[in-house]
Amino acid sequence: MILDKNYWATRYKENRIKWDIGEASTPIKAYIDQVEDKSLKILIPGSGNSYEAEYLHLQGFTNVFVVDIAKEPLENLKSRVPSFPEEHLLQQDFFDLDLQFDLILEQTFFCALNINLRPKYVEKMKGLLKENGKLAGLFFDFELTKFGPPFGGSQEEYKKLFQPFFEILKLENCYNSISPRSGNELFFIFKKIK
Repeated sequence: MILDKNYWATRYKENRIKWDIGEASTPIKAYIDQVEDKSLKILIPGSGNSYEAEYLHLQGFTNVFVVDIAKEPLENLKSRVPSFPEEHLLQQDFFDLDLQFDLILEQTFFCALNINLRPKYVEKMKGLLKENGKLAGLFFDFELTKFGPPFGGSQEEYKKLFQPFFEILKLENCYNSISPRSGNELFFIFKKIK
């Protein structure tokens, strides 16, 4: 399966986006609510309709960027939130992004990538983060599958992938998942190692 721009554009055009919950996910929202510095440069990769970016923007965060390979979800965000800065809507391949951020929020992007791209994802995340930058969000916690997206994974797999490059501040069962995902999500905070 080729998970390219055409694949994702078609999914959005045909409204085949069952992972889209129509609002910011509860665990990400709770994490955002405790972030005090509203000037942090924040990225949401593989952003989809990006209700998390909308939530951040409405809470007064001024430096939020979203990147998605498909234009449709970026247009959806702009139509819902006309005041969201146009220059912060990045339609491109995540792996071609050449900026740096204080914080990157992971919400269903990692699980949507072909699993052979996971090591490349980890390296790219390290490169996108500034010194002491953090990667935080959600990973699915169910058996890794060959068919997806979404593709699953486990705490052990995530530790093995990320520990060479990140300090694992938190990686635990998510206590406040939405009910359809209850028991199937891990909340994490990783800090970039120099």
